[in-house]
Amino acid sequence: MSLPISVVDAFAAEKFQGNPAAVCLLPAPADPVWMQKVAAEMNLSETAFIAPRADGWGLRWFTPTVEVALCGHATLASAHALWGSGRLAEGLPARFHTMESGELVCTRRDGWIEMDFPSCPAVPTDIPAGLAEALGAVPVHVGRSRYDHLCELSDEAAVRGLRPDLARLARLPARGIIVTARCGGEHDFVSRFFAPSVGVPEDAVTGSAHCALAPWWAAKLGRTEMRGWQASARGGEVRVRVAGDRVFLGGRAVTVWKGELQP
Repeated sequence: MSLPISVVDAFAAEKFQGNPAAVCLLPAPADPVWMQKVAAEMNLSETAFIAPRADGWGLRWFTPTVEVALCGHATLASAHALWGSGRLAEGLPARFHTMESGELVCTRRDGWIEMDFPSCPAVPTDIPAGLAEALGAVPVHVGRSRYDHLCELSDEAAVRGLRPDLARLARLPARGIIVTARCGGEHDFVSRFFAPSVGVPEDAVTGSAHCALAPWWAAKLGRTEMRGWQASARGGEVRVRVAGDRVFLGGRAVTVWKGELQP
């Protein structure tokens, strides 16, 4: 039996922007080895696998090389795919159950999808050995979250112009490196995300990184609602709202193509 699969541009208002994720709709949980092979075949930063449960949907995420504990853009893409396929009524929330990140709930709000995620604050720390050399820039502040190093640079231009040594970044003891700075205009902060150690040299727009970025900038700016811009080549906006130990991430999504996966 063939399986429905689609590619959704997440954190995007138009096709070919934001971060593409593959979403595979399963009738039941599948073999992780097979899911990893599918993710490698798709060769996107994340492929999501959704299986129905009595109380919602089981959700797992795979990069081309590893399974990950939390992924924002593929969760957003998964909710979009469920509503778009008619498997979930548009007025109902998408309730996902994950292996390591608990229950994640997505709702529609004013044309955007808002995701209820766990906050993952970055604790200020000293600059790890080799980090500045790998980045090609000296951070003004560094933090360490559950998953990543967070590096604040002096200004937006430094973030946008960064050309890190990805091979050296891959050797650092973290899932990835978040680089950020305050910016003006319609966005409050800018960011980029590099995760070569898990098969993602630079991610286009990273929801899970904003679980650290949101509390970081909330503390610095004295605000609980902000807009972030991830300055990859494709780029994308993430709206964040901090509420205690939860972070609400808002984004839009567009389906690029739909197909069938032969099992």
